[in-house]
Amino acid sequence: MTLPAGWTTRRPTLDDVAAILAVVRAADTFAIGHPDFDAEDVEASLTAPYFDPARDSWLALDPDDTVVGWATVDNPTGVGREFVEVYVDPERGRAVRAPLLARQLDRVAERAAERGLTALTVRCAVFAPEREWQRDLGAAGFTLAKRYVRMRRPLADLPAEPPLPPGVTVRPVRPDDEADLRQFHRIYDTAFRDTPDHEPLPYDRWRARIGDVTAWDEWFVAEVDGVPAGALQSSDQALDQHEGFVRSLSVLPAYRRRGVGAALLRRAFARYAQKGRQAAGLGVDLTNPTTPLSLYQSVGLRETRWTDMYELVVPASGAGTPATGV
Repeated sequence: MTLPAGWTTRRPTLDDVAAILAVVRAADTFAIGHPDFDAEDVEASLTAPYFDPARDSWLALDPDDTVVGWATVDNPTGVGREFVEVYVDPERGRAVRAPLLARQLDRVAERAAERGLTALTVRCAVFAPEREWQRDLGAAGFTLAKRYVRMRRPLADLPAEPPLPPGVTVRPVRPDDEADLRQFHRIYDTAFRDTPDHEPLPYDRWRARIGDVTAWDEWFVAEVDGVPAGALQSSDQALDQHEGFVRSLSVLPAYRRRGVGAALLRRAFARYAQKGRQAAGLGVDLTNPTTPLSLYQSVGLRETRWTDMYELVVPASGAGTPATGV
């Protein structure tokens, strides 16, 4: 698949952060109504583990030498499936989206071979307005894998926390206590093992992945009769929207349906409100059997948008078509 006449591509460097950010913000504003990236996010993507910008990413430039597209591979753990992102300026870059996708799929095939795999599963996200992107993915052989729902609730009318269920207590995680962090990781890892897409990480790799957390007071552990039973991890990914964000909510199977998840959510919402956040939000995987929408609705969260995840199994370079992907 070729580029339009006069258009070019090259590999990105850190000198391109500002140009990339302009494209990503334009793409995000079209897709979700507001910018969702800052310069630090772009720089983090270009310097992420298991990512080489000289091999795993492309920029597309129009005949005026203006960056109008950016394609990248994301795999923060180095295991499991790959995620491909293709950002284009919605006005000027639409013609380069399919060629950039084709190049990224070729690179995923190489990455599979480098990891000694017969194939890799690649996923791409589609937001409601992105009908052309959906068609590009369908033309490349992608099929719908799942839908995520974004939920949100305002915090201006947040009611007082009700009494906790009998035996349940909620406290912040103790970041200076490695045993407590290991317990948090154990709850998270165990709780998500019965979900279709969970990719287990050992504690050391999980700890390295979360990096330097600046708001440990937004991470909580729930105990039932003194036994750690649930964990809530917050994220600063929505701070530019004045929103506290729940990245993960984990409750061990033996303690589900006892009010633990709702207690953790209410405590997190109260903390966000104390810090002046205007809203709280989270994302829901509708294929996750352990997180019914009724739980989130019971604490005031409502659906605001959806994201479809499309999937393709890409054979490794030099390999035949496999029966299953990774």
